[in-house]
Amino acid sequence: MVNLTVDGRKVEAEQDWTVLDAARVAGVHIPTLCHHESLPPYGACRFCTVEVTQRGRTRMHTSCTLPVKEGMVVSTASKSVHKIRRMLAELMLARCPDSEPVIKLAAELGVHESRFPYPRVGKSLKIGEDEDCIMCGMCVRICDDVMKVGALAFEGRGGLRSVTTPFHEPSEVCRLCGACESICPTGTIRQRRIADQEPREIPFEFEQGLARRKPISLLFPQAVPKVPVIDANTCMNFKTDGCKICEDNCEAGAIDHSQKDRTESVNVGAIVVATGFDMFDAEDIPRYGYGRYPNVITSLEFERLSHASGPTGGKILKKDGTTPKSVGIIHCVGSRDVNHQEYCSRVCCMYSLKFAHLVKEKTEAEVYNFYIDMRAFGKGYEEFYKRLLSEDVNFIRGKVAEVTDVAFAPEEKDKLVVVAEDTLFGMVRRIPVEMVVLSAGLKPGGDADQVAHLFSLGRGSDGFFLEKHPKLAPVDTVNDGIFVAGACQSPKDIPDSVAQGAAAGAGALSLIDRGSVVLEPITANINPDLCGGCKICVSNCSFSAVEYNPDKGVSEVHEELCKGCGTCVAGCPSGAAQQSNFEDRQILSEIKGILS
Repeated sequence: MVNLTVDGRKVEAEQDWTVLDAARVAGVHIPTLCHHESLPPYGACRFCTVEVTQRGRTRMHTSCTLPVKEGMVVSTASKSVHKIRRMLAELMLARCPDSEPVIKLAAELGVHESRFPYPRVGKSLKIGEDEDCIMCGMCVRICDDVMKVGALAFEGRGGLRSVTTPFHEPSEVCRLCGACESICPTGTIRQRRIADQEPREIPFEFEQGLARRKPISLLFPQAVPKVPVIDANTCMNFKTDGCKICEDNCEAGAIDHSQKDRTESVNVGAIVVATGFDMFDAEDIPRYGYGRYPNVITSLEFERLSHASGPTGGKILKKDGTTPKSVGIIHCVGSRDVNHQEYCSRVCCMYSLKFAHLVKEKTEAEVYNFYIDMRAFGKGYEEFYKRLLSEDVNFIRGKVAEVTDVAFAPEEKDKLVVVAEDTLFGMVRRIPVEMVVLSAGLKPGGDADQVAHLFSLGRGSDGFFLEKHPKLAPVDTVNDGIFVAGACQSPKDIPDSVAQGAAAGAGALSLIDRGSVVLEPITANINPDLCGGCKICVSNCSFSAVEYNPDKGVSEVHEELCKGCGTCVAGCPSGAAQQSNFEDRQILSEIKGILS
């Protein structure tokens, strides 16, 4: 540790710190326009100049490039320092009279105009504007030294010195990472003028694309474990072998770009399948305008829009940033539809009512709910529906035909028009609104096929996983030790998912706590003397309990996997496969006993 004095305060600093670092720890503000944690200190702007006394000698030095020394005395606000900074501010104002950061910093130093004329001979700068660039070089350094791209460089000398691309043409090597634009202290850099494209934005999946994320981010607030992850497809380190800004700034040393994906095998006593669901893709019904009209959004997008931690801080806003004065909510998008999903998704009615309540609570908008049938099935749900009726929410019973922007009346101009039947009035209505929320239904997850094949799970006609018995075993599957929970089994609300999850967890724990496995009393067996090795039983078995033994040339049954379904017995052409305790002679004896 190094002891020094900053403006009369005793400061203890690390050996590799600079005076600027020590001053910040001591709470002393030193102005600077060219310092950034991602770059080695350079002292280009000189605003961080301080007065340093050491070994009886006093001198001026930029604090961002000066290492701390034992016994050093630093003054950041002496008359000499203030005079130098004011002079630098005047020179910077002369070069960049329209730069907001320069104007603000100069005003803090008491400088509002410059006494020095600055000669300009043409404009050679192609990346930004001459009036804004302070020639700090941070964009060039981060592009060349950190990102390892080299799309920018300095050109010229003196007053004609500028930052540009080779031959003043759009760069072909630019990776569109936006590092130069984000690090520029004056906002001079224009990414589009470097590569003739805007910086590539990465949609934040958790925010349904309403916000943007970085290549390193936390997947969602409740992530377990709650640690950031690096997207190898967008990280600059994996593209150029450069950057590593996150690794250099991580004090815990937790980031290692050389790590590789690995697969681990874990022995378990029970499995709970809780793979969830996917939302119905509203673009599959193009007449509702999703993807064509910017203010037609899905239920998940509205959920993030209205959430306090969402991209708008809970404010319900249109794409242009204004508050809608009328909102239409369309129920059963994709559900109860013979062309898409014939089943009811169960949750759509209630979350649509919640959305209507939130719109009324947060805005003064007129709300229209277009529904087929109101299915308020849960505890307190009917009461909530009646509460919405008292909040002046408009309910229109009938199927929505389309959402269009074609106006037939003056009040429909510049609005979205919901064309729907009204079965209570017996007519077709056109309702102009400024925002439309599509209450999309629930469908099986996109990986349901792979999961079903992996665990030998059955699936219903709707694609959801089948339970062993809908009433007596609602969380068990036909395979012992494998349970289902949540919306992977069927569309369900949060209380039902929680209850089913608790039941599946209890079932898994009871199975493990038992310490032994109870086998089926009726299992298949194969007589090796009769087996011809045709392997029909192997392909017929849904539980992978039958295996062909190539050494013996016959099929064999693993009793611990067999469920006694009899499929192999029924399909065996030679009669080698039989069921223990359920053989043909036993059945015939039972029949004879009944008939006698």
